[in-house]
Amino acid sequence: MAEYQTTRTVGGVRTAAIDEGLRAHMNKVYGTMSVGMIITAAAAWALSGLAIATEPTAYQIGANTYLTEFGATLWTSPLKWVVMFLPLVMVFAFGAMINRLSAAGAQLFFYVFAAAMGVSISWIFAVFTGFSIIQVFLITAIAFAGLSLWGYTTKKDISGWGSFLIMGVIGLIVASLVNIWLQSPAIMYAVSMIGVLIFAGLTAYDTQKIKTDYIAHAAHGDQEWLAKSAIMGALNLYLDFINMFMFLLQLFGNRE
Repeated sequence: MAEYQTTRTVGGVRTAAIDEGLRAHMNKVYGTMSVGMIITAAAAWALSGLAIATEPTAYQIGANTYLTEFGATLWTSPLKWVVMFLPLVMVFAFGAMINRLSAAGAQLFFYVFAAAMGVSISWIFAVFTGFSIIQVFLITAIAFAGLSLWGYTTKKDISGWGSFLIMGVIGLIVASLVNIWLQSPAIMYAVSMIGVLIFAGLTAYDTQKIKTDYIAHAAHGDQEWLAKSAIMGALNLYLDFINMFMFLLQLFGNRE
């Protein structure tokens, strides 16, 4: 935050230019994130339409819900592990490749990742009612907007939250992997509760970091870096939203 204060006191012209650029930068971040969310929703919905049937098949999963052959292959065969972990692999690959990618290439990679995420979470349409999915999505959107706005406007430096929150994410991943085999409802509930809190904190933290990173680098005029920074910011906020949504859905979603 010290960089933010220093930059803004250089002069009135520069302050106005940086403020205008910051607004454009944040619009780029939220716009890119929103397109990614639309791609994810469309991919998940389209895939669920191919995987879930209301007419009887050999794979019944609910009172009036069945899997098609495609759905059974996607969600009950070893292919499910590929579908489940592909987005995680892509996130790490994106972080490793970002410096070598152009801004256009990074944006395309993000949209491909968003589609892969849609495939990965498409199973929610087989488990939860459509109404509860929409309801939890709206709750997540309202909470995300409030947290992100607070992270953008607060004068408090919350950069110290980063290490603690990242350690929390690692703990969540380990606990979730362990619970794949344990199938413990208590662990799932605890992970979901803690996960909501961690990604709520990350939403505010990441928003402030996007803002301060822009202000720290805006004076250098490196447009390629700023463009890629906006995409990385969109990815971070996208992940915060998706994870908060999934944890809230585990807690409050109505199952089929």
